[in-house]
Amino acid sequence: MSFTVPTVDISAYVHPSSPDERAAVATAVDTACREVGFMQITGHGIPDGVIDGLGAAMDSFFGLPLAARTAFVRPPTENRGYSPPKSESLSLSLGVESADRMNDFFEAYNVGRSRSDHPALTLPAKHYAENTWPTVEGFQDQVQTYLTEAERVATTMTSIFAEALCLPTGFFAPFTDHSINVLRMNNYALPEGTDVIVDGDLTGMGEHTDYGIVTILWADQVRGLQVLGGDGAWHDVSPADGALLVNLGDLMARWTNERWLSTLHRVKPPLVDGTIARRRSAALFHDGNADALVATLEECVDADHPNLYAPVTVDEHVTAKLNGSRAGLLNPAAERESARVLQSQR
Repeated sequence: MSFTVPTVDISAYVHPSSPDERAAVATAVDTACREVGFMQITGHGIPDGVIDGLGAAMDSFFGLPLAARTAFVRPPTENRGYSPPKSESLSLSLGVESADRMNDFFEAYNVGRSRSDHPALTLPAKHYAENTWPTVEGFQDQVQTYLTEAERVATTMTSIFAEALCLPTGFFAPFTDHSINVLRMNNYALPEGTDVIVDGDLTGMGEHTDYGIVTILWADQVRGLQVLGGDGAWHDVSPADGALLVNLGDLMARWTNERWLSTLHRVKPPLVDGTIARRRSAALFHDGNADALVATLEECVDADHPNLYAPVTVDEHVTAKLNGSRAGLLNPAAERESARVLQSQR
């Protein structure tokens, strides 16, 4: 059976619509979450101009000399600012050791919601750090505009999730009203002065699952993103025109007792005429409130499906993941995810 990432038009949740139209969307999302864990969404309502502005902002920043970009490096515990090439290894977030510990050659810039966005709450700085904004004309405004739109889409998706799981309307709202939201802008291109060695094992971003509830991904159409299918093989995925890619994170898999999938994915950038084809993406990670406790839904546990997970706070889970990817500490609490990596067909 061929592997496909289903496309779902979510406009019924963006614009006024009938209950039947919304129910049809929820059913389609449920099927995608059960069978693939990835989907393409159309009808999301983000204007083309906002997406174009994000792309322009990324081009402006990543077009700076490397020395200028590294001026915006922040401590790995803060998950903000610039991450140079080969400063992270996503496979470590799954508890999977690699020969070259920090070998992912992508570079990234992270911004997100900070404590100042929630002045009435006392929130941990490690998840809600203040942003550093590069001194690049238009960057802050363009990125903040896109971030707000992507957050709206993430909230829309959690509304769809509640209906798809037959939960009360607004079920996820108390878990996400001060969500850890991080927008990670990725650039896949070899650093200046790097020779291309075609050894078949070049890693743009190592195999990993996302950490939280849902990820909203904008990507250009350059090949590279691969998703692990149920057949144990890696499959190329590119977004259709105007579509966003959506995938579930580990916390949603925990909530649903793996009825829904947190799917492994990676980036293996293509070589074109002996050099790397540049690829861009921007992922909004909607991870939930740091103090929220995620426990398996009773609706997803029965005699045939025993509870696979102990309760965990969002803080505990995300911290362990980030200690792997950004600080180089093997995550010992990801046995189920790491087993899937080791069983996959390389």
